[in-house]
This record gives sequence, structure tokens and C-alpha cells, in this order.
Amino acid sequence: MKDIHQLNPGEIRAIIRRRKWDKPTAGLAMGYAQANLVILPQKYAFDFLLFCQRNPKPCPLLEVLEPGEFGTKFLSLDADMRTDIPLYNIYRKGKLGRAVKEIRSLWEKNFVSFLLGCSFSFEEALLRANIPIRHIEENKNVPMFITSISCKPAGIFHGPMVVTMRPIPSEQVTRTVQITSRYAFVHGAPIHIGDPTTIGIKDLRKPDFGDPVTIKKGETPVFWACGVTPQAVVTKARPDLCITHAPGHMFISDLLNEELAVL
Repeated sequence: MKDIHQLNPGEIRAIIRRRKWDKPTAGLAMGYAQANLVILPQKYAFDFLLFCQRNPKPCPLLEVLEPGEFGTKFLSLDADMRTDIPLYNIYRKGKLGRAVKEIRSLWEKNFVSFLLGCSFSFEEALLRANIPIRHIEENKNVPMFITSISCKPAGIFHGPMVVTMRPIPSEQVTRTVQITSRYAFVHGAPIHIGDPTTIGIKDLRKPDFGDPVTIKKGETPVFWACGVTPQAVVTKARPDLCITHAPGHMFISDLLNEELAVL
């Protein structure tokens, strides 16, 4: 059997659908866009759509499905939102319950699925420029932190922004900003560089989601808005039900990263 890192998006989704992969997806299907997932009952859909429109950095919309639909039309033509993500989080009244490998038994005809851009998508461009991605090097999930930055509220949705952190050699920070700025649909340029306490992060060794990574001498922590933000927001808004990807366990699309880049 081929190494999963050598497979194309459809082949990887098939493995995930068979419940043979429940790990983070960083480093998989390099060159193809990955996406965050938020599924809500239809009564909350407009509020969340408005929330995304008002907060495009953490919640860049790639695709919204019609109520009850679970197959994408833009990101892939053969995907199933009920089975094609390695691990799903289930929130009820804002409280995180169990994580599951598929949600077919939970599916309702009024569910609306939102797919949001993911910063894993610009990592290939950074690697091509010889900029290290530490969580890939260390075979870890990217570290994610809840910040003191407030999102713009919409309807019932309000709360703090979540960010990912990547340590970047200080002499490559400017190039990193230039590269990631091209990818506005997958969070784009960093929202903060340097001192984490400025955005309310006390300890980089203790991420709220994901894993801590090594920060070497001469490296600067760089922070990007993150599509896990809705999960922090859901704990404040407390909708009856919300289903998301587990942090780091993304939907792998058939869309090339370069199709989301600004020339």
C-alpha cells in the first residue's frame, strides 16, 4: 500500500471514509486546498453566514451547501461531509461532547454545511520557499491559541479569534508575509508577529488546541487567523447543535491551492 502522503485527495478521502485515518491532515495532499467544517441547523445559518462575512480573516468562506446537502459542488464532486473528515467534534448547547469518525447517524435534513479556508493550504508555498513548517517536521498538529482579539458579532455568534502559530526564522518573516498574503481565501497574511502576550497568549508551550512545537533560537512566532475560531465562538453562542471538524483534522478538497491564490 502506498504511503498516504503520496496519494491524491480522492484516494485520501476514501481512506478517511473507511475510517482508516483519524489523524491530523497537515502534510497530506500537498498542493491541494484543505478546509474547516461547520455544520449548523438551518435556523442558525444566516447568523453564521453573516458572522463569516464580518470576520473574513478567521472565517474565509470557500463553499456553503444547501440545507440537507452533504456533497460539495465546488471543492469536490464526489465528497461526503458526513464521512470524509477524519474526526468530528459534536457541540450541544456550546459544550463539546464526543469526537466521532462519521456523522451519518446524526444527519438531519435541515443541516447547513459551511466550508472555510485553512492555513494548511499555504504551507506548500512556504515549503517551496524553504521556509520550515515545524509541526510537519515534528509530525504534530499545528498549535492553536484562543486570543484576546474579539470577532465582530453577528446574530447569536460572538467570541474570541483563534490563531495558529508557526515559528519562522527571523530573516524569513518578511518573505513569509509576502507568500501567505497571496492566499486570502485561506487566512492570508499573519494577524500578529512576535510577542504573544500582546494578543492575550500567555504560554506558547500550552496551546488551547493542537500540540506545542519547538521554537528555536533566532525564530519568531508568527500567528495566522484560524478556522477553529467558530468552535470558540460556539461555546459562547451555545446553539442547540453544532458539528465541526476536530482541530487539525480537515476536509481535503480537489481544488489546487494556486486556484485560491491572488496573482
